[in-house]
Amino acid sequence: MNDMHDPPGWSQIKGVPVPDDHPAAALLNAKAVRSHCEEIFSFVAGGASAHFIWNPQRLPDAAAYVAAVIRERYPDLRVPYHSRWRHFEAGGVDRWGEAFRAQAMDANPNHDAGDERANCKVRAERARARIDLVIPSVLLDAGAGAAWHYRDGATGQLLARSEGLGVASLALFTSGVLSNHATRPLRTDAAALLRVRPGTIGKFFQVDADNPLVGLDGRAALLTRLGEVALQTPAIFGVEARLGNLYDYLTEHARDRQLPAGFILETLLRALGPMWPGRRMLEGVPLGDCWPHPAASGGLVPFHKLTQWLTYSLLEPLEEAGLTIIDLDELTGLPEYRNGGLLLDLGVISARDAAFHARKLAIDESAVVEWRALTVAILDRLADEVRAVLAVDARDFPLARVLEGGTWAAGRKIAAEKRAGGPPPVNIDSDGTVF
Repeated sequence: MNDMHDPPGWSQIKGVPVPDDHPAAALLNAKAVRSHCEEIFSFVAGGASAHFIWNPQRLPDAAAYVAAVIRERYPDLRVPYHSRWRHFEAGGVDRWGEAFRAQAMDANPNHDAGDERANCKVRAERARARIDLVIPSVLLDAGAGAAWHYRDGATGQLLARSEGLGVASLALFTSGVLSNHATRPLRTDAAALLRVRPGTIGKFFQVDADNPLVGLDGRAALLTRLGEVALQTPAIFGVEARLGNLYDYLTEHARDRQLPAGFILETLLRALGPMWPGRRMLEGVPLGDCWPHPAASGGLVPFHKLTQWLTYSLLEPLEEAGLTIIDLDELTGLPEYRNGGLLLDLGVISARDAAFHARKLAIDESAVVEWRALTVAILDRLADEVRAVLAVDARDFPLARVLEGGTWAAGRKIAAEKRAGGPPPVNIDSDGTVF
């Protein structure tokens, strides 16, 4: 974002606790994710890794597999962005749309559809409400564990993993428990977040002894910390510390209604950084999803998986409200179970030690850091190959669509083909705040 081609002002993240000249700022952006992951890729491709082998001859077959999944799921190649919104729509049900339409009618039952000023207000409030929903939902979207599921009361569907977590988080949000205003339930503010406890999450996520959810305490603690951070960052979340006020901050920083995707990510990384528990610090600034590896510059590899996932999930609310998001491919692929599992299951990378697939892995060990970095770097290469197979270009088919179409779904599909129940080929000991 500090590129010389950036318009003046876009590199200046105002009102957040990490100034541009702080050493940590160099790690809190998408360019750092990509460049540091490329360093690890070069390390592995050069044969220096004790953990992995890069098999470039497998990349064309992997691209063909992903392209076939895309054509199966989206025959017209009109692929939406990879985002949390797809999970709310599990089973083809427009759950969030119905909730927001009802809110708009309740807020202004006499709304004249021809009144443009009123329409702008409705669009802005809808964007705020969608942001109010998607921020806590993404933060709750760490791996659920193979034993957990969610029964959707409205449809009777039994949902698991990301879809189940998404629909459960929507139920949490629409209940009004994240709002401090009894008459305005579809919002999230700090006062309500500070009241969240593990039992709150457990109730709405249907957790019990027979339906355990991995990282329950960590998820609840993350939401309470989110409330604390919102209170401490009024420049972004306003004096009322409402998450949806992020829309107003981003709108004010747009140029001709255009906003770079990287600016959104940097804003979130600097604003939300204090949330992450027990993470590495650099001169007093928490680095979040950033882990040690000796082959990386400065010995650290940033990933920012959940925050990038959140950035992808903000694109639709912002665009619906009239902003144009540019430079979308500044964002990287997401280093998580499905994308990373795809590369392992299709043999694009292979573990030197079979124990990598058998034992429980710590999130900070070098093998996991390498696997995640390889995932980021190879997804860029795989995306190019997939576009070539589909005969589309990057402008019309950015990485956000390749992921959705795409590598994430292909990772789930190949996992189901290889293992009963479709678990990923790795087992990470996660606290519910990374994956």
